[in-house]
Amino acid sequence: MRISILVVGRPRNAAIGEAIADYEDRATRYWPMDFVEVREESSRGQPESLVREREGERIAARLPSGAKLVVCDPGGEGMTSEEFSGFVQSFRERGESLAFAIGGAFGLAESLVSRSVRRLSMAPWTLPHELARLVLAEQLYRAGTIQRGEPYHK
Repeated sequence: MRISILVVGRPRNAAIGEAIADYEDRATRYWPMDFVEVREESSRGQPESLVREREGERIAARLPSGAKLVVCDPGGEGMTSEEFSGFVQSFRERGESLAFAIGGAFGLAESLVSRSVRRLSMAPWTLPHELARLVLAEQLYRAGTIQRGEPYHK
């Protein structure tokens, strides 16, 4: 089992970037992980749908073979931390890899959403991609501590 996080763009805020790196590092103590950043498409003079599709193509090209895709989408289903931990653990138990995709400013391409096994909402509101990445990394760390019965999750 391997977990990949694929995200459009890099963190623009250095402090958020440091927090992301910290939680991604913590999460790797519990799950084998890869982190992939794909280039943002310029939106100058282009329709949002074209920007989403081009960014989606970049993400699709970097998806690990055989990984089950979970798209992070405000229109998806929410989970408690315990439910999320169980969800991730169920893939580990089956020996299946997971890939989480976080879109850019205009979200994810429909081609990615339609092939996903789950649309995951991290909040009922829209988050900037760097904050979504931070929340996901923290929840993956938390999921690992829940699985091991460690005191981080209270």
